Amino acid sequence: MSGQGISWQRMRAMMFKEFIQMRRDRLTFAMMVGIPMMQLILFGFAINSDPRNLPTAVLDRDGGALGRALITRMEASGYFRVVEQIHDEQQIETHLSTGRVQFVVSIPEHFSRDVARGERPELLIEADATDPAATSNALGTVTVLAWNALDRELSGPLSRLRSGRTPFELKVHRRYNQEGITQFNVVPGLMGVVLTMTMVIMTALAVTRERERGTMESLLVTPLRPIEVMVGKIFPYVVVGYIQMMLILTAARIIFAVPVVGNIGVLMLASVVFIMANLAVGFTFSTVARNQLQAMQMGFFYFLPNILLSGFMFPFRGMPEWAQAVGEVLPLTHFLRIVRGVMLKGNGPVEIVSEVGALGIFMLVVSTIALKRYRQTLD
Repeated sequence: MSGQGISWQRMRAMMFKEFIQMRRDRLTFAMMVGIPMMQLILFGFAINSDPRNLPTAVLDRDGGALGRALITRMEASGYFRVVEQIHDEQQIETHLSTGRVQFVVSIPEHFSRDVARGERPELLIEADATDPAATSNALGTVTVLAWNALDRELSGPLSRLRSGRTPFELKVHRRYNQEGITQFNVVPGLMGVVLTMTMVIMTALAVTRERERGTMESLLVTPLRPIEVMVGKIFPYVVVGYIQMMLILTAARIIFAVPVVGNIGVLMLASVVFIMANLAVGFTFSTVARNQLQAMQMGFFYFLPNILLSGFMFPFRGMPEWAQAVGEVLPLTHFLRIVRGVMLKGNGPVEIVSEVGALGIFMLVVSTIALKRYRQTLD
C-alpha cells in the first residue's frame, strides 16, 4: 500500500507550505524571534536577585571619624550608595515613604565619644522592607561591615574595644513589613499584574473580534467618531478592572492578612489611570493586529517586560540602569509603587502624585497613538 505509506515528498511539500505561511505572517514570525531574544536579554543582563548600590540617606548627628569610617565602609561594600545627607526625622519619613531611598542610617550625637568611652551607643539603620528581597542581603552584611569599618579606627588606647561585643549597639528597623513577609510584597503586586494582563488582552481582542465577525462594517457606517468608539469600547472594562481590584483586595485582606494602612479611596482613584493606560495599550494593539490570535500574541509580548522589569518578580534597583530606564516607561512599575505605598506605607495623594503623573503621561501618549491608528484603519 504505497499510497498509504509515508511520503517524504508530501512531507517536504507540507513543510514548504508551512514556511511560506510563516513568511507571510510577519508579525507572528517577528514575535517568534523577538520573544526568545527578549527573554535572553532580560534574564541574562537585567535580572539580578542580589541588588547593590541601593540608595541610602545618612543622618549624621555626630560628625565624628567613627561615623564617617562606617559610612565609607558601607559604600565600599557595594550594597549601599549614599545619595543624600539628611538633617531631621521628618526627612526620614519622607524619603522612605516615597521610596526615594532604601535605607536611612542614623548616627546619634556624640557617637564617636561614646564609643571611645565604651558606652555602646545605638546605631540605627531603617530599611524600606516592602520588598524583602531587595534589602535582606544588604542588611545581612551590616554587622560584619560595622566591625571591619571600626577595626582600623580602634587603635592605640581604643584597641581594648576590639575584644568582646561590638563597641556600639546596631539596631535595624524594617519599616512597613517588619517580619519580611513575602506575601505583603507579592499580593498587592499581583493586583497590577492581573490588571495588566486582563485589561490589555481583553481590549486587544475587542476590535479584532469585530473585524473577524464582520461587524466592523456596521461600526464604520455609524456616525461614531473614533474617540467615541474608543471610550465605548474601553469603559466596560474599567468596570471589570474595578471588580477585579475589589476581589483581589478582599482576598489579600482575608486570606493573606495583608495590611491596608492607607486610604482605599486614594488607591481606587489612582487605579483608574492605570486601568485606562492598559486599556489604551490593548486598543492600540487591536488596531495593528489582523486577528484575535495576533492580538493575543502582542498582549503577551507586552506583558513579558512588564512582569520582569517592573519590580514585581525581581528587585527593581537590582537591575542595570538601562533596564531601570525601560522599567520607568512601563505603567506597571508606577502602579506597583502606588499600590504598595498606599497599602503598606499609608501613602496619600502627595506621596503618589509623581507616579500617577507618569501613568497619566503614558495614557495620553498611547491613547493618541491608538486614535491615530484607528483613523488609519477607517481609511
